[in-house]
Amino acid sequence: MKILRLIILLLITSSSFAQTGEVDWPMYRGSADLAGRARVDISSSPSLLWTVKTNNRSVSSPVIKDGIIYFGNNAGEIHAINLKGEIIWKYEIESAIEAAPLVIDNKLIFGALDGILRAIDTKTGELIWEFKTENQIIGSANIWDNNGEKFVVVGSYDYNLYCIDPANGKAMWNIETENFINGSPAIFHNKIVFGGCDGYLRVADARSGLERNKTDLGVYLAGSPAIASNKAFVGDYEGSFFGINLSSMEVEWESEQQSDLSVLLATPAIAKSKVVVGSEDKYLYCYNMNTGDVEWKFRTDGRITSSAVISDDKVLFGSRDGKIYIVNLDTGEKIWSFDAGKPISSSAAVIENMFFILTEDGRLLAFGKGN
Repeated sequence: MKILRLIILLLITSSSFAQTGEVDWPMYRGSADLAGRARVDISSSPSLLWTVKTNNRSVSSPVIKDGIIYFGNNAGEIHAINLKGEIIWKYEIESAIEAAPLVIDNKLIFGALDGILRAIDTKTGELIWEFKTENQIIGSANIWDNNGEKFVVVGSYDYNLYCIDPANGKAMWNIETENFINGSPAIFHNKIVFGGCDGYLRVADARSGLERNKTDLGVYLAGSPAIASNKAFVGDYEGSFFGINLSSMEVEWESEQQSDLSVLLATPAIAKSKVVVGSEDKYLYCYNMNTGDVEWKFRTDGRITSSAVISDDKVLFGSRDGKIYIVNLDTGEKIWSFDAGKPISSSAAVIENMFFILTEDGRLLAFGKGN
């Protein structure tokens, strides 16, 4: 393993953290339920504030903690950047990093295609610990936090879901499945909900790691579930979308494939009894969370693997047509778009007055309120 740590700024000035009432986005989708809800409003006409180029392909998503933005790329680099667009440090490994990182206390935790889950110091970029699985890690790690007792949960292509102690990188338990685990686990109260390429959606007890229940959906679950109102929402590789009761693990509704090109890789966003998810058939779909009916759909010119974020009555997402969109949650009508010039697979990270998203050519774009 090769480590490169570049300290570009010796001091981070207080102006880097000048936003009053700033809200962190310290993990993929912003919260452990993976529901993609922003706790602050976004502008209807945001402006591009700055861009940071890494010159390497990225399908990761940014996260934010204490005014520092973190993300990975396919060159094996983790970047730490402040709110002015200045690089604080860079950490390198010899493997692609596709998963969004996770910030816990002073640790940045991320998996890579070499199958290793790493924790590095958020202030210095120095390695703290490593945990090795037997195959690649593509999905982001999540955190179970029970009154300050914290465990990290992550899936691997070695067919296992692992629970790791973030203090020392030691395994607490693991659950073996029947195929790859591609997505991220969602966490709701003491339940860990995750799918895999074996077609099962599983529920496990967070503390013990005992599998409590599962339901066979029959097709690869390459994406991640999102949770609201004790229901899990997830799509499959053939384009069907499901609403599942987590108490009974019964499928309450199934919305069948919308087109022959439908593949659902994105994680749903949930708010106001609506579930929004993008498809590789180039549409963003809005489902009624109680019935599974399609309330509206919005067409782009590219496949949608970016996971949408809902902020009040707005839906923010990127498309592989190179554009970033904001559409109305109730109607699906376009409010705003921005041509970034390259495909986007990243899910946005949102804080007060700003949001951040990555293009696949490795540019971090920062947007703020328009004039």
